[in-house]
Parts: sequence; C-alpha cells; structure tokens
Amino acid sequence: MSFKFFDKLSQDFSDLLNDKKEYNVVIEVDKEKNKKSFALHSVVLRYRSTYFTKEYIYCGVVNIENIENEIIYELMIIANELEFEELSEKLKSYLVESKASWLRTHFSRIYHSIFDSNKCNEFKGLKQFYNDIIIKHPNVIFESEDFTSLQEAALISILEKDNLQLEEIKIWDYIIKWGIAQNPTLPKNLKEWSKENFKTLKATLQNCLPLIRYFHISEKDIWEKLKPYRKILGMQLWDDLNQRLIFPNQSIQSLALPARIISNPELPQRVNELISTIINDEHMAEISSWIDRESTIYSLENVPYKLQLILRGSKDGFQPKIFWDMCNGHVSTVVIVKVAGTDEILGGYNPLAWDNTKTYYDHMYMETNDSFIFSLKNGNIQNSILSRVKNKSFALRYYSLDRQKTYGPNFGASEFLLRSNVSDFTKDEQCQCIYCFGYGYYEKTIRTTGEKFSILDYENNEKEYNFFIEVGKKNEILMSRVIAQPTSQKSWKNALLQMKSVPVNWNLKNYYQINTQVVLLNLLNPKASWLRTLIYYSFFDR
Repeated sequence: MSFKFFDKLSQDFSDLLNDKKEYNVVIEVDKEKNKKSFALHSVVLRYRSTYFTKEYIYCGVVNIENIENEIIYELMIIANELEFEELSEKLKSYLVESKASWLRTHFSRIYHSIFDSNKCNEFKGLKQFYNDIIIKHPNVIFESEDFTSLQEAALISILEKDNLQLEEIKIWDYIIKWGIAQNPTLPKNLKEWSKENFKTLKATLQNCLPLIRYFHISEKDIWEKLKPYRKILGMQLWDDLNQRLIFPNQSIQSLALPARIISNPELPQRVNELISTIINDEHMAEISSWIDRESTIYSLENVPYKLQLILRGSKDGFQPKIFWDMCNGHVSTVVIVKVAGTDEILGGYNPLAWDNTKTYYDHMYMETNDSFIFSLKNGNIQNSILSRVKNKSFALRYYSLDRQKTYGPNFGASEFLLRSNVSDFTKDEQCQCIYCFGYGYYEKTIRTTGEKFSILDYENNEKEYNFFIEVGKKNEILMSRVIAQPTSQKSWKNALLQMKSVPVNWNLKNYYQINTQVVLLNLLNPKASWLRTLIYYSFFDR
C-alpha cells in the first residue's frame, strides 16, 4: 500500500517559484513598465516544458519539419529576442525562400511587427521582401485597414523608394491620412483647425514631408490638395511651388526631389516557369476553342493560344487585393481555380482589362458578349461544362477599392466568384458559384452543388497568340508569336492558316516574331513583300 501526497507536492513546487535560492534561469516577460522577472530552475523547466528540451542550444539542431508556418515565424521572433542571431537569420531566410506565399498572405500583420522595433538592422531580409512588394503593389499597404497604425520607420522606408509605383498626389493623401490618425483629437472639419492644430500635424509628419516629390504634382492637385495644408509646408516651399507654376524656368530655393520612376504596369514575363500547375494541354485546347467559338475542340497541334502567367496564388498570395493589383490592366485573361477537397477545376474568361482604379461606390458591372465560365473534366469530373454570358450588361463585376479587400474576380451574379472575409481564398469557404434558374446572367451553372468552397490554388493567365504557316516543299513550320488585341486575333489566324503553300524557292528563317508595334516577319526573298503586306493590314485594319 502506498500513500500519495500530490496536493502537497504541487504546493511545494509552487513555493519553489518564490524561493530565490539556487535558481539558474531568469525569464523576463513583457517590456518596460509591464516587465516581470521570474527566477526559475532549469531542471524543472526541462521536465515541465518541451520547449526547454530542444536540441538547438546544446547541439545546434532545429527540426521544423511539419511545423506550421506561424510557429516558425514566432520562433524566429523569440530567437531574435533571445539574441540567437544565427537561428533567427536562418528561420528568416527559410520563410523568404520557401514560404513566400504565406508571407504575402499574412502581409499586414508581419509587416507591422518587423518594423515595431527600435533596432533598425533587425529582419533586414524580411523588410526588403515586403518593401519589394509594396514598390510594385503599394495599395497592399496603403489601402489596408491598419495602414494608419503603421510605424513611422516603416512609412519612411516606403517613401524613400524612388520607384514606388504610385502617383505623388496619392502618396500625399495617404501621408495626410496617416498623420491625422496619429492625432485623434484634431477636428474632423479642416475649416475648424487652429494654428496649433496645423503645428501638431506638421510635427507628426516632420520626417515624412521632406520625402514628397512636390514639384511633380499637377497644378490642379497643388491647388485642390496641397493648398488646404499649406501651413504645414512652410512659407518657402509654398512660394517655390507657386513660382514654379508661373516661372517654370527660374531657380528655386527648396529641394526638388526627382520624379519617381513609374514603370510599365505590365508585369515582366516569368521566364522558364511552368505556365500552369492546374490545367494540362488538353484543357488549354478546350479553352482556346471556346474563346474562338469553335464548334470542335482544337487538336493539340493547332491550339492558337498559349498562356502567360500573371498570378499564381501559391506563389503570390491568396489575398483578394493581390489579385486586383497584379492583374490590373491585363486583357484577355483566364482565371483557373482548383477547388479544395474535390477534383473540380473551375474558371472564367474575361476579354476585358481588369481595373483596380475605379472609384465605384461599391461595384460596377462590366459589359461584354465574349466572357464565359467553365468547369473542366478532371478525375471524377467526367465532362467539361461551358457557360457563356447571356446578359452582356452584367458579364463581370468590378469592385471599389474598399471591396477589393474581400472580393476577387466575380462573373455575373456570383456565378463564379472568389471571395474571402479573412483575406485568404484558401481559408473560410466563401467562394461560390450561385445560379438562380431563369435569373442568372450566364447560360447554366458550372457546379452540381450550391455550397460555398475554399480553393487549393488559383491562377490568372493572359493569352498569347501562336501562328502556324505551312511553307515550302519540305513543309517547314514557321511559328510566330503575337501579342495583340482580341478583336484582331481571329482575323490573323484565319488569314494565315488558310494559306496552303508559298513559292518553294523562298529562303526562310526558322522563327519570326510579330508584335503590335513592328512586323518582324523577315523573309529574305523580296517577293515576300505581298505576304508582309497581308499580315500588316490583317492586324492594323482592325
């Protein structure tokens, strides 16, 4: 028989916490005024917490296999706090190189936290990673709900970028918004502001104002946007702005920063990257035939289009706002989605340009006769489904800047919609394909269920054009690629594919490229001028 005294033993261990003798570990919790210190004993910690049995401190080994990304991120923060610089740096590199999609999806939270530090050299790699995103897609941070809680150091690091892809007057608007938010006691009505109110705002923005490129703001915006706040600019700068408007060639005393370098909004091509990880060549042949309204599916050899990847969720992130920023301006695109937990591959074709700049009250319907939505045969899905728009006035729905935080692409009345209330299409099962029989804007439903869903991955691809011309005795294939407006592509294909042969004595190069600016079909025989003319007018007469 044995007697157990667990209650007394537990009390003894509690008393040990307050015993300052022979402790060998001190743990500090929280910062500054709220900081508390606990004197502890390592032997107890090792057996009461697996955290203190990890091998890193003694053996330099950390196993992060099957560990959630959020735990890895928190471990990086803890390692940094404990000044395990090697571990912190290694975990940072791992997240940037292997978990870029997760970092993008949790952009706001992490971006705020890494700048919430007085040590400017901490997490340099992560800061650069996020600043690179902001340069190309500044709305990701400026339009976020917690933008005004951004640390001043983070804001300054953004404003210092010469290639920030945003109009200067919009930058000014955001700076004013941020400055006012730091001083909630300022009157809501600017007309009620006193001199002290302007001084308060000027003091708050003293490190940001010198980074604005004032002399690259239009006259209209200077008058409408800057003038109401001229008291925070200083008399000299305001005088110089007026002088530049009246006497543009005279010298000024204020520092005139160079204009920001605004690049082409088209995203660079991703060289040697697998075009789609969701669909195969047979799927592409099917989609291409739908685009051209062909009655039969193209053979794999005659598919007139290829895809140029614009966005992939697993690489670029699943935030709705990422979709609008990265796809803005792209024309003739195919959205492709892999549904979580099923074999379903859903998608939609948009012949119009995606536009994230419109200041709609909530949303606006876009008009086209040529859009369609679809479900592709895959696994247990035996047959593909094509559903064309039947009410052109309600083909697609584009959203206001605020709604772009929740809504991605939307065809018709949510007949194919990507949506997330937590800013991640993979998380909360808010995507849907609703169809009201007799009231839908597309011909038919593309799913057998009306249940909402999340996605595993998605892509938005821009179509590019291929030509195949049969030439010469040996049936050599001349392949040209064209980037052209959709209204002209069909006429190009019909004109060129109908040619059966050309004179056998022509000396041809293997490959030629045609684009919207210059016809580069360089046939070495001068007799080819008629073909060059045909191709030229086939495109430019539209």
